[in-house]
Amino acid sequence: MTDRPDPSAPPTEPGPIEPVRIGIVSISDRASTGVYEDQGLPALKDWLSAALFNPIHFEPRLIPDERDQIARTLRELVDDAACDLVLTTGGTGPSPRDVTPEATLDVADREMPGFGEQMRQISLHFVPTAILSRQVAVIRGRALIINLPGQPKAIAETLSGHAAASGIFAAVPYCIDLIGGPYLETRDEVCAAFRPKTARRPARQG
Repeated sequence: MTDRPDPSAPPTEPGPIEPVRIGIVSISDRASTGVYEDQGLPALKDWLSAALFNPIHFEPRLIPDERDQIARTLRELVDDAACDLVLTTGGTGPSPRDVTPEATLDVADREMPGFGEQMRQISLHFVPTAILSRQVAVIRGRALIINLPGQPKAIAETLSGHAAASGIFAAVPYCIDLIGGPYLETRDEVCAAFRPKTARRPARQG
């Protein structure tokens, strides 16, 4: 009698890689008007391309620090462009023009406070002024939106973490699983995603 595979058993080989749509938004009055070259969008593209096996379709936006425009852009990226993940950079400090967190909360269905808490913990290992950062993360529909710092170095530190604090991106793939998005597969040397054993698929090498 020929043994047949158990259909309920977990797969032993990686399946097809799912594509992902990611909105990346750099928020800066001066960069959006050409006063200086934007560094946020290239930093986000570089880090995400290095971290993920998934084919990525980026939806980039460079906009000024205007609350209504930020909120409108986030809605468009989630509702019209069907992004699974949206990362913003810039506009999260205490100055009067820093309104990214308020605009993000304007479009939220639910807030995910743990992301902001962890970002500040990561940054406090480098600068005491991290307590001035007001980054938030929210869920809108079936998308996760996260505010990141404005500097490329701080973006990478926040996403990847360091020896004393885990980066926030380790929790992003499982969060997106839970809200119905694609299965994000990370390269461990950049950022090892954490999932419960029951939610893991076979690891991809290379």
